[in-house]
Amino acid sequence: MAKTGNTTGDALSREERLAAKLRENLRRRKSQARDMSGETGTVQTALPKDESER
Repeated sequence: MAKTGNTTGDALSREERLAAKLRENLRRRKSQARDMSGETGTVQTALPKDESER
């Protein structure tokens, strides 16, 4: 028999898969940012202030 619609178990496992992919993506992006900061010295996290604000 073919499944029709989403059951609670299907939706939960889908959400778990999506959450795992998001965590994996976040780790990869953080690693890339660390690698880039090593090349340039530091990662610029904020916009530089205008001369008038100093």
